[in-house]
Amino acid sequence: MSFFISDAMAEGAGAAGQGDPLIGLLFPIGMIAILYFFMIRPQMKRQKEHKTLVADLSKGDEIVSAGGIAGKITAIGENFAKVEIADGIEVKIRRQAVESILPKGSLKEL
Repeated sequence: MSFFISDAMAEGAGAAGQGDPLIGLLFPIGMIAILYFFMIRPQMKRQKEHKTLVADLSKGDEIVSAGGIAGKITAIGENFAKVEIADGIEVKIRRQAVESILPKGSLKEL
């Protein structure tokens, strides 16, 4: 079977394939580092900020929920908060659904 592949070509292919194995790992390691700094780290930062925002909620805060409902917190519990969205109309939402806290007096402008 040696008449299909010459001996010289078979010997040359083995020598050319040798290289530093660390160079081969450089690309995957670089991709993981880029993925971490551009995707994972910012998401963890946003999660941490949201967790502190939810923990700092108090009665009287003007908030916007994830569904877009704006209102004022009238009562707050461990997992839920009552939000007044209009005069005499209250809804109960999960604390985790609070997206942002508005500056005081923002609801009067709406």
